[in-house]
Amino acid sequence: MSDIINDKFVKGANCDVPPKDLVSVVNALCEGHNGLVRWGSSHGVQRQLPSRDALIEIVELLRSVLFPGYFGVSDLTRESMTFHVGATLDSVVRMLREQIKRGLCFYATLDEHTCGAAVDPEACYKCVEKADILTRSFLAGLPEIRRLLALDVIAAYEGDPAARSPDEAIFCYPGILAITCQRLAHLLYQLDVPLIPRIITEYSHSLTGIDIHPGAEIGEGFFIDHGTGVVIGETCIIGKNVTLYQGVTLGAKSFPKDEHGNPIKGIPRHPIVEDDVVVYSGATILGRVTIGRASTIGGNVWLTESVPPNSRITQG
Repeated sequence: MSDIINDKFVKGANCDVPPKDLVSVVNALCEGHNGLVRWGSSHGVQRQLPSRDALIEIVELLRSVLFPGYFGVSDLTRESMTFHVGATLDSVVRMLREQIKRGLCFYATLDEHTCGAAVDPEACYKCVEKADILTRSFLAGLPEIRRLLALDVIAAYEGDPAARSPDEAIFCYPGILAITCQRLAHLLYQLDVPLIPRIITEYSHSLTGIDIHPGAEIGEGFFIDHGTGVVIGETCIIGKNVTLYQGVTLGAKSFPKDEHGNPIKGIPRHPIVEDDVVVYSGATILGRVTIGRASTIGGNVWLTESVPPNSRITQG
């Protein structure tokens, strides 16, 4: 091993680390990884994590199906649309099923009751079967996602006087990309698919600066204007026709802990925002509070209490 490393790096013209020192660094990193490594297999059991690159490709394929002609194939015709959608979804099904299977196998308790890989390292039969069911359930939910996204696009176009057409919102607005990824991830989250929903929303987060947890429940006609710095927590419930501006935080006020000092997960801890609410830039709303219907929350407001419908809250 050391001979291979020495040979490789001695030939490297731009290597500033002496070969012997490099060997010691490699050995130190490999021996002292402190648990920061995930093995592809353990005791003969395959435990591959889902591939972020594959999931990004799946998201982009789904965008070409949800917004045909905008993404993916650019010369789409009425005659070719059925073929395009069908062929694309066929690819999505095969790719997504594999990624879901990986997630299920990785998180399963490795015994014969939960994961076939513990008995047969060559295949995780129960995970494969479950992945197929979950993939088909996800596929069945795509028409509803498409309906919601159509209303989100209308909300963006009608809510921003700078938008010259709905096409501009689809092509250019970070809020549309973020809500597209979140709606896809939310469906997977509802199906209890592990890890993959977070990978999808963090992909859009990295591109847009908009951080929406896949667990958030978001109604139709949702519009995020500008968007950078928006944070929406896991247990948020957002009604219909809600508008958020940049820098808005819908977050948690505290993290209750159990008797062992560990955070209690899964409890409602984020705001409920009812229909027709507008929250302006920089506002921070924390805790399980309710923002009543048709309320307006002004810029840079800090809220930790509920407000009734038709409220107008500004800095005092």
